[in-house]
Amino acid sequence: MERYQNTATLLLRFALAMGFLSAVSSRLGLLGSHSSGWENFLAYVGKVNSFAPEGSVLILAIASTIFEAGFAILLLIGYQIRWISVGAAALTLAFALAMTYSFGLKDPLDYSVFAFSAAAFLLSTAPKYPWSIDELILKKENR
Repeated sequence: MERYQNTATLLLRFALAMGFLSAVSSRLGLLGSHSSGWENFLAYVGKVNSFAPEGSVLILAIASTIFEAGFAILLLIGYQIRWISVGAAALTLAFALAMTYSFGLKDPLDYSVFAFSAAAFLLSTAPKYPWSIDELILKKENR
């Protein structure tokens, strides 16, 4: 199985990145009729974070969008993968816990948010990141 680890790591990077990109694209209206839109996203952020002050919804929405877009881009190009994966795992775990608090355990399980978080954490433990900027930097340093 070790011989497939490079491919698995690459596919996991891309799957996580596409998950983030899809969510960001939808809330920004970039998916046409398949988009949820910013207003719907703001309402959802308010529901998920039912415990947070109402004035924090916009800040949470903007921050999560920036982090998700950044994580997606950095995972796609393969830069600082270990740290970006830890950040992605923490962000999605916080989302899963907020969903659990606000809606119960069924929703985050149905939407595989815990699995997404665990996958990001697993990626952070990979021994190497082939086909990435990180690998190119490492090769250059070892010359």
